[in-house]
Amino acid sequence: MRVELLHWAESVLKYLVQFGIILLEGTGAVILLFSGAKSVVRLCKNQPHARLSMAQGIALALCFKLGGEVLRTVIVREWSELLVLGAIIFLHAAMSILIHWEIKMEEKRLSAMSDLTD
Repeated sequence: MRVELLHWAESVLKYLVQFGIILLEGTGAVILLFSGAKSVVRLCKNQPHARLSMAQGIALALCFKLGGEVLRTVIVREWSELLVLGAIIFLHAAMSILIHWEIKMEEKRLSAMSDLTD
């Protein structure tokens, strides 16, 4: 009885985590698609904030994707899977840092351009 209950609880946890992973990663994909479409429209209209808007969308989408990867660590069974997940999380974090740096540089560039036009 006790073992069956543990197996049941483990399978419920696994399904909940898998649902959460799909939800987080799906949200990240939707944000990325929406940000890309919005940035293309801004680019076609020659609006100056198109690059900044896209970078911010990518950063937000990466946060959701990273959340999905962290949640995936809950159901990992083997060391090899954990190492692969660790590498993926490291790459996500490195990309996030790079994108945040890009956002700061773009904000400085836009600020300098607006100062020149004033």
